[in-house]
Amino acid sequence: MDSHFEPEFLKWKLGNKEAIIAELEGRIIGYLRLEYIWSKIPYIGLIFILPDHRGKGIGKQLMEFVEEHLRNTGHSNLYSSSQVNEAEPQAWHRHIGFQEVGIIAGINEGGIGEVFFRKDL
Repeated sequence: MDSHFEPEFLKWKLGNKEAIIAELEGRIIGYLRLEYIWSKIPYIGLIFILPDHRGKGIGKQLMEFVEEHLRNTGHSNLYSSSQVNEAEPQAWHRHIGFQEVGIIAGINEGGIGEVFFRKDL
């Protein structure tokens, strides 16, 4: 689900509570990867739910787990982003309580911008 990193690094992230996996009957069906801007500001690097499991609350459960963990470790905000041409992910962010906080124009391949979101914990 995450081709951005080598498996060893993903194992490290799992062990350090920077990656959360959703399983159903022993099968991985979803994944959330945390990053930290400037090594201290939590940011969702990736959230992915298998297409046949979307719309069933799995992303919401991953988010609830992450939010509780971040609150317990002293964080008060969580950041995320979506490409400007991805209406569905943007709607999902807003639906679960994120607020749009800015755009970086042309940061992605093809000159596509990125919309950034913040959620108060």
